[in-house]
Amino acid sequence: MAPEDSTLDPAVLAAGEARDSVESLIAGLAGVGYIASRRIATALFMALNLGKPILVEGPAGVGKTELAIASAGLLGLPLIRMQCYEGLDESKALYEWKYGKQLLYTQILKDHMGRALADAPDLGAAMEGLHGAGDLFFSEPFLEPRPLLTALRQPGGAVLLIDEIDKSDEAFEAFLLETLSAFQVSIPELGVIRAKTPPVVFLTSNNVRDLGDALKRRCLHLHIPLPDQALEERIVATRVPEVEAALRRQLVSFVQELRSRDLRKLPSISETVDWARALILLHVQALDAVVVRDTLNVLLKFEADIAAVEPQIGDLLTSGA
Repeated sequence: MAPEDSTLDPAVLAAGEARDSVESLIAGLAGVGYIASRRIATALFMALNLGKPILVEGPAGVGKTELAIASAGLLGLPLIRMQCYEGLDESKALYEWKYGKQLLYTQILKDHMGRALADAPDLGAAMEGLHGAGDLFFSEPFLEPRPLLTALRQPGGAVLLIDEIDKSDEAFEAFLLETLSAFQVSIPELGVIRAKTPPVVFLTSNNVRDLGDALKRRCLHLHIPLPDQALEERIVATRVPEVEAALRRQLVSFVQELRSRDLRKLPSISETVDWARALILLHVQALDAVVVRDTLNVLLKFEADIAAVEPQIGDLLTSGA
């Protein structure tokens, strides 16, 4: 007789196997297009099996958000993303009430309420009737879940991405502590809502500001640096397979050399991938000074950086050869 789990979807089996070891995670992430170093896979393995959120820090464009997206694909879970910004509060992150629907129902029930209150023997009884009606308007049918509550209520779990947490303020950071420590939230009108299946939580930070110790204590920490030559070549090969090996080695070497210069913004992995795609679009077979000068704006985002690098293109090409 076949094992009972042989009827499971292959994707479900793959997701379960991915949790078994660091090596399985590396292979599984590669299968969904994310090339993970052993350090990244080890941190993710611990987060999945210890049930702890993972705080991913590092320069912009090194794959912090992509790690969460790839993990959701690998685990077969819905991705719920909350983009943080200054002034983000509970109503945008957790829940709010459907005020338009409440107003509409108020108008519809206006006449009915008038008749019901007319029969009240005194003011106290009338107030009691209004109180009961008010409770109805702050019940489940009028609740509008936001990302945090939506993630906690997913019956099979979810991947919750709290993106750029460092852009929110300290008050919101403090608000998150209950969610991250107990996977529950408190709604005054409804009580405590706990996750049946705790979500896999990723928080990303570009180090715009220092995060509080209380938040960091609740998370595993992972710093993703800019990659070395070998890892970056593997990433480009996965994301832009049309690039020939010789050109891939040449363009990655050039980017690695750029990162050794004193620039306002160093090119990240995302810029390297975009540059590779641009070179394919232009049918480039090999780098030369003209091609680099014409496409340097893909790698560098500030005119001052471009102006500083242009006179050095020949030396950078030679150094990276």
